[in-house]
Amino acid sequence: MNLVADESLLGAIIDRLRADGHTVRAIRDTNGGAPDTDVLTIAVNEHAVLLTQDKDFGELVFRNRLTHTGIVLIRLTGMSADDRAQLVSEVIRDHANELPTAFTVVSNNGVRIRPVTPP
Repeated sequence: MNLVADESLLGAIIDRLRADGHTVRAIRDTNGGAPDTDVLTIAVNEHAVLLTQDKDFGELVFRNRLTHTGIVLIRLTGMSADDRAQLVSEVIRDHANELPTAFTVVSNNGVRIRPVTPP
């Protein structure tokens, strides 16, 4: 799967997803400090699902109705970086077909996938 990792994403998650065979563009390596709208545009232009820990992307999608190619908001706390990476890896593996058209939240309480109709 083609993925864009927002600059706040843990390196362990990026490393794990690359090891799983995914193509991951890490924003901190290519466009550090870019505004959220630019990060979203990069993901759309690359037909990639955006991985982030930044809740502001929800506002961009739901309030501002910006186009996206799937967003995974990672809200995991109280676990090691490796455990977070494992969980995100499993979510991407298990829900790959749903992610490109949804806003997905991965939290300690589970996974919530909300399909989003394009604007």
